[in-house]
Amino acid sequence: MEDRPEIRAETQIHVRVWGMDADARPFSQNAVANNISGEGAQILGINHPLKAGDIIGIKHGEKKARFKVVWVTDAGALRKIEAGVQIVEGEESPWQKIAKPEELTFAPGKIKRRFVRHKIQFPVQIGLADTQRAHMNTNATDIGGRGCYVETMLPLPLGTQGTITFWMDEQKVQTTAVVRTSDPGVGMGIEFTTLDTHIQERLQQFLDKMDTSLREDNPAKSTTNAAS
Repeated sequence: MEDRPEIRAETQIHVRVWGMDADARPFSQNAVANNISGEGAQILGINHPLKAGDIIGIKHGEKKARFKVVWVTDAGALRKIEAGVQIVEGEESPWQKIAKPEELTFAPGKIKRRFVRHKIQFPVQIGLADTQRAHMNTNATDIGGRGCYVETMLPLPLGTQGTITFWMDEQKVQTTAVVRTSDPGVGMGIEFTTLDTHIQERLQQFLDKMDTSLREDNPAKSTTNAAS
């Protein structure tokens, strides 16, 4: 019996799916998601071969997240490839406002990050020992006090070490870093390895102020945070 993620809601929504397919070719296409829950969904109408274990990106509206492919079925010429996907630990469901509240309770036992990760565009410079591409100027799309995620079709290999440089107002900050996750066609997760604790906390506060979506999504919570 296939190990499929828990699925509940019957709502169908339009999504954007991208990543690296089973033939190691990058792809990006529109698709349909149904049976959605806080843990995952069933994706219909995929034109590219996938395999269980692949990491793909899925976007709905302005929200996006990384998902792991759990199962794949060839549904024929009309329905094409169908896949069951499960959200990657620490990611926030792109269809959070559609699913019922009880469906957004993720499975117990998952590790909670010390710092909240913010889905914002945050400029960073990645420094590498490779002289042919000593610096990469890019944007982190998911960042917190301990690390970030950078979307790229060609992520650096797992374990790659380098430096991350960024600015907080007028302060330039630099830390050594290592690639902890590398998802072909999607991006890479980077850990800040030598960022002092007080700088981590300052960075988190800086990001909290930048992330206007927190106040827009939950004004009451923002008021509470400001008062605490």
